[in-house]
Amino acid sequence: MSHLSDLLNHAIGQLRQQGTVDMSLCEAVLAWERRTPERSQALGLTSSETVEGIQERLGQLAEVLDELLAGLPLQGQERVLENLWRLWLPLARQLAQVRRESSRPIVQGILGGQGTGKTTLARALSVILGHLGYRTLGLSLDDLYKSHAERQRLKADDPRLVRRGPPGTHDVELGLQVLQQLRRGESPVAIPRFDKSAFAGDGDRMAPEEVEGADIILFEGWFVGVEPIDASCFERPPAPICTAEDKAFARDCNQRLAEYLPLWDCCDRLMVLFPVDYRLSQRWRLQAEHDAIAQGKAGLSDEEIREFVEYFWKALHPELFITPLIAPEAKSALVVTLEADHGIGSIR
Repeated sequence: MSHLSDLLNHAIGQLRQQGTVDMSLCEAVLAWERRTPERSQALGLTSSETVEGIQERLGQLAEVLDELLAGLPLQGQERVLENLWRLWLPLARQLAQVRRESSRPIVQGILGGQGTGKTTLARALSVILGHLGYRTLGLSLDDLYKSHAERQRLKADDPRLVRRGPPGTHDVELGLQVLQQLRRGESPVAIPRFDKSAFAGDGDRMAPEEVEGADIILFEGWFVGVEPIDASCFERPPAPICTAEDKAFARDCNQRLAEYLPLWDCCDRLMVLFPVDYRLSQRWRLQAEHDAIAQGKAGLSDEEIREFVEYFWKALHPELFITPLIAPEAKSALVVTLEADHGIGSIR
């Protein structure tokens, strides 16, 4: 157990036994906090880095902890305390502040590849923001897939679109309509939802979900916020973009990205969940399949997973499309680095 986990566990214990946290323990948490000024600045914590600010945040942590633990799968609970303190709680408080200062609902874009924890993050933020008095709506790029019939026609026209996911397989106009309605504060709004299990896993649209508005919209996906790059980048691209056919597919996906820019413009902020090595997503996907198979569920073979992940790398390679979004001059509001063990690294 890390030093931070020890401190937080002690604090939770004190809150539950005596209703308050000892001053010395608050000061120890504050000392840990001041070791990461980059994170404090990124999450707007600098002004609350006082003993009183630490006491307030610890109280909020204790209020939401049990609900978060109940709503997360067991394999995701090991890091809940640290993730809650380091990212989920301060980010939720920051979003609440942004919403208070806005005249309309806000959209937080969340970009992350497979296994980066986008869904868990959105779920955690929804719980915390609910405790803070804000209505939160989660919308995935996956919810905007074209219908099964439309994608069958796409596949017939372009067999390279054999899987859902790459640019061109989404209904951008529908997404734009929904996000604009939400930003205007309209209510109710019909939120598109997608059933990935339909048609033997090829997926299809479900009946939309009627939502009575929202204060904060969490719009997540594997290429939310990604913009077209210069075509010269495909002259010597990274593997697995190797053949002439691979390069042509990558160029076409790059061109289709232009259709998505109006969607990205609906995001008030963008955060990037960035593994220290993009190839970790393949390892994480493999582990998820192995876990599913061990539980008696159907799963893909290792070779099928390799082909699956590489298909998306051929469409929008992380080195070409994601790396530019984490550069110091990029417009991303927040970059969260993920370690090989899924732990949170730097936050800036």
